[in-house]
Amino acid sequence: MTNTTRNTQGMTVVVTGASGRTGSRVARAAEAAGLTVRAASRATGFDWWDRSTWADTLRGADAAYLAYPSDVGAPGAAEAVGDLAREAVGLGVRRLVLLSGRGEEQALPTEEALHASGADWTVVRAAWFAQNFSEGPLVAELRERGELVFPAGEVREPFLDVRDIADVVVAALTAGDRYVGRTLTLSGARLLTFGEAVAEIAEATGRPLTYRAVSTRDYGDALLGFGVPPQEVTALTEIFDTLLDGRNAHLSDGVREVLGRAPRDFTDFVREETAAGTWKV
Repeated sequence: MTNTTRNTQGMTVVVTGASGRTGSRVARAAEAAGLTVRAASRATGFDWWDRSTWADTLRGADAAYLAYPSDVGAPGAAEAVGDLAREAVGLGVRRLVLLSGRGEEQALPTEEALHASGADWTVVRAAWFAQNFSEGPLVAELRERGELVFPAGEVREPFLDVRDIADVVVAALTAGDRYVGRTLTLSGARLLTFGEAVAEIAEATGRPLTYRAVSTRDYGDALLGFGVPPQEVTALTEIFDTLLDGRNAHLSDGVREVLGRAPRDFTDFVREETAAGTWKV
């Protein structure tokens, strides 16, 4: 393989989490680039927790995008990603791209498991998603209660549009070996506190939306009250303590390095989602 752009004609990429926040965008971006996408989710017979489902999904593919639920730093993630990567390599699927978290210490064992698998790997470390405000549990709070409760304090974060993640993943898959053995660190265009992000949404929608900071412990107690399993709550609160301690209050240049352009701005994301009615009651 050379450092030139890979010929994508007939290239098949397995996209795990293909119905999820990042996977759905990776699938669309890959199809737009001429790749054949093989969606991997429970709906298609793939299950991260059932190894017997892996081979049928991987066999005959050229590459795979790995997005581990619920978080790449969660208990069991390193073992599952390492096992899946080794199985993929054994089936001839050597080109693997893993979604990881920027500044997330808990994710390092999973990254290392991928490194050790024998794959031609790329790790994409992403900042906090802009789409966390428009998809998933946080948007329900904003839309229905007009308030976002979260343990982020006044920490600044460069919120990253997941479409930029998808574009980087596809570029990494189609650029020969240029990004093999590389860790690409991505962020959005500017730093915002969670309160400032909610204020932008409020201004765009004309609704009196607010942000209320709570302690990680109180947030964990709330998750338990919603029925989230204790082990998952413990893992999530440990990850939040890491990610939201200020270590990520800086910009990263991965989007510009790979794509040759600036990241999408949070304001553009808010304008598009407002037009789509995302935060309407």
